[in-house]
Amino acid sequence: MDDRIIQLTRELGKELQQDDRYIAYTLAKQVNDEDAELQSEITHFDELRAEMRTVMSSENPDFDRINTIDKETQALYQKIMNNPHMIVFNATQKALEELVSNMNQIITMCANGQNPETCEIKRGCSGDCTACGGCN
Repeated sequence: MDDRIIQLTRELGKELQQDDRYIAYTLAKQVNDEDAELQSEITHFDELRAEMRTVMSSENPDFDRINTIDKETQALYQKIMNNPHMIVFNATQKALEELVSNMNQIITMCANGQNPETCEIKRGCSGDCTACGGCN
């Protein structure tokens, strides 16, 4: 292993952590983590999902209960996703993931022999979900 390349990668990591997108993401994450109501809703959402799995996997599933849990889960999900803190968090997370994806694309292209100065970053869905932050 080339210690110089690892050291340069560490330097790149330091630069990444100085980028506005990284800083915005970490601040938004902290705000989310400190929002007690939001955290309570997320915990309740996770509990509903666990209950749904339990009810659905029972020998005789209670379909009325499944429908009730499903409706409650969907309503709670919308409430969580419409929380202003969550909206900011999701936007900052997406921006950071795009930056990291672009970095990964360049490194991969270079590892495949392309010129680091001229290799083009591909935008949009590549069809390869392994490095994706998710579809919108």
